[in-house]
Amino acid sequence: MDKVAPSISARQTWHRLRRAFRLGLKSLRVHGLRSFLTALGIVFGVCSVIAMLAIGEGASFEAQEQIKNLGSENILVHSVKPPEDRKVSDAGSQSFVLQYGLTRIDLRRIEESIPGVLLTLPARVTKDYVWNISHRVDCDIVGTLARYPIVRNHRVAQGRFFTEREMDAKANVCVLSSEVVSSLFPLDSPLGRQVRIGSAYYQVVGVMEDRGSVAALEGPQDSNRGSLNRIFIPLETARERFGEVYMRERSGSMESERVELHEITVRARSTEQVRPVAEAIRGALAHGHKRKDYEMIVPLELLRRAERTKQIFSIVLGSIAAISLLVGGIGIMNIMLATVTERTREIGIRRALGARQRDIVTQFLVETVLLSGAGGIMGVMAGLAVPWMVTHFSGMRTIVVPWAPVLAFSISALVGIVFGIYPALRAARMDPVEALRHE
Repeated sequence: MDKVAPSISARQTWHRLRRAFRLGLKSLRVHGLRSFLTALGIVFGVCSVIAMLAIGEGASFEAQEQIKNLGSENILVHSVKPPEDRKVSDAGSQSFVLQYGLTRIDLRRIEESIPGVLLTLPARVTKDYVWNISHRVDCDIVGTLARYPIVRNHRVAQGRFFTEREMDAKANVCVLSSEVVSSLFPLDSPLGRQVRIGSAYYQVVGVMEDRGSVAALEGPQDSNRGSLNRIFIPLETARERFGEVYMRERSGSMESERVELHEITVRARSTEQVRPVAEAIRGALAHGHKRKDYEMIVPLELLRRAERTKQIFSIVLGSIAAISLLVGGIGIMNIMLATVTERTREIGIRRALGARQRDIVTQFLVETVLLSGAGGIMGVMAGLAVPWMVTHFSGMRTIVVPWAPVLAFSISALVGIVFGIYPALRAARMDPVEALRHE
């Protein structure tokens, strides 16, 4: 008998819930337009939660990928021209020489005196036009070493990078960025072809992988470097062809710059050693430079800062979207309170026929949960569609994390329960006699 009683009670509870569900659907269908407009608040709230988190996640992912591509174990040091570092050669001359930036002595000091340094990569950057017959593009000509792809995490997409033997021979070979290829060789492969810089010709031996907007982080902030148009040649070839003094004419005067090295990339032995190595480099450069004619970028620090920014960004976006759900919940409560007033006589009749307070509470809670649940389902579908549309039409990357739709729908159901409790309790506590007298 003890086992039979619980099963009967469970069947009765299930029967009451099914009946409440059917009555709830019927009641919502009677006022279909009002129910739909009420659910719209939940739809927009759920949709905004998913869409805003997806957009924020996509933007954060791209920023972090750009930083990771620079190498989490790398430290980037750039030469920066101090604004006051201008010395005129003589009182009547219109020309002057600017000498600043990193030197080969700095490079040796970093290599020989700082423990934890695994590799270093010096580079010189010169801006000039690169020609292929009638096609011309303004480029950053980067003189560097053969280990550039390894140290800078920049793979070769076609062909190869130049070798140590070509470095020693000061060979006229070059590797193009993908952006330069599209400008100089729009119709055919550049491999084996030649490009002209000034009066010298360079054979193309490779094409680098597309780096997107990562190049914007690769140059000093006050410089025009960091261009997507890059051509890589051996460092010794760059020194022999271009020298260490770069001359340009500006406003009728000749200006010259002398920079031994524009960039030094330092790779630490492990991520744990990045910060100590960076501090040691700062100390070494501060000792050798009277003026701040350099700047340092530590991708690992940028990455951790981006991760913290992502967390704050997600919280802010989620909070803004949650306000929409709160507004939707208030709308549901408002409509359900009006519904209780409209159905006062119905409530009185049900109570007179034997319905208990919990039956009335269940009835109205089922209706609010149906409203919020339907709104949540439509909101999830809209929330999955909006990021796809943003990506399709604007090209902006969006990432819908799996927990976002689940979280948004769960919150919408919870909103229905929380904001439906008060109207349901108010309906259940009505005096049956007074409710029957209501007109």
